[in-house]
Amino acid sequence: MKLSNFVNLLLGIFLFSTFASCVTIREGEVGVKRKLGKYSDKPYTSGLKVYNPLVSTIVKISTQTENMEVGLSIPSKEGLTIQSEVSILYNVDRRKAPQILRNIGTDYERNVILPVFRSAVSDVSSRFFAKDMHTGERATIEKAIKEQMMGLLDGKGIEVEAVLLKSIKLPRSLADAIEAKLEAEQQAQQMEFVIQQARQEAEQKRVEAAGIRDAQVIISEGLDAKILQFKSIEAFQELAKSPNAKVIITDGDLPMIMQDELNTAPPKISKGVKYQN
Repeated sequence: MKLSNFVNLLLGIFLFSTFASCVTIREGEVGVKRKLGKYSDKPYTSGLKVYNPLVSTIVKISTQTENMEVGLSIPSKEGLTIQSEVSILYNVDRRKAPQILRNIGTDYERNVILPVFRSAVSDVSSRFFAKDMHTGERATIEKAIKEQMMGLLDGKGIEVEAVLLKSIKLPRSLADAIEAKLEAEQQAQQMEFVIQQARQEAEQKRVEAAGIRDAQVIISEGLDAKILQFKSIEAFQELAKSPNAKVIITDGDLPMIMQDELNTAPPKISKGVKYQN
């Protein structure tokens, strides 16, 4: 290589390193080139980008979901002041990144999102009672705040994904009243359960009593004189097989057995049966 060519190569490397620079744009980011104070209309996606640091620069903006936490006092419908911590989940539309930088700047959280949120949360919370923020209305309040923010941020390139009321601190007197009410409701529900259980047990006993009554009716209807006489004959036959002495008192139909408990001697075997009318 000739000396002149080598010198030209070194000069080229020197000029490139002096008048050129590069930046890496990662996934979840977007870059906007600013040349002589003017932002380019085309945003850069992920990759390595080269620019002249003397006349231009590349501003990077995150397009991932961002969590903005805000602590503030919000009003309720009855005029109470409630301490709350709120999370705002939002993201930036990468296609509108140049517009955001031109119209709002890089500090768009403080310049736009926070004022819009404070206005929306004050307007929405003043339409609800303080107790609603501890009930199922909480999700309704969050949704209403999000929708109002989206209306105010429409066309600005910022999308609100969710508004989450993470912590609600009610005034002590109101909190005690809500706890007392909830406790009373739980006791009422428990009493209702006890009453329902007692009703079920009473119904079960009624069904059992009705079953016993029906069984007795069926038995009484089936026991006519001939069946009773047949059962009496069977009983007499079983008594005749007994080796012990028995005294049987009968009206001719049903036997009644009486055993002499004073006789401690072994019972005598009797082949007959003594009847006494």
